[in-house]
Amino acid sequence: MNEFDSNIDLDIEWIRLILLAKESGISIVEIKEFLNQSSGPR
Repeated sequence: MNEFDSNIDLDIEWIRLILLAKESGISIVEIKEFLNQSSGPR
């Protein structure tokens, strides 16, 4: 149950990040490249 809850939190963070990036004019590809560099492949 806890693992599931944290996965939902992670999804919410991702959505917020993507929306923020769209407002800033950053492309999803740039976000993916940044995340791959910082945390490895998902």
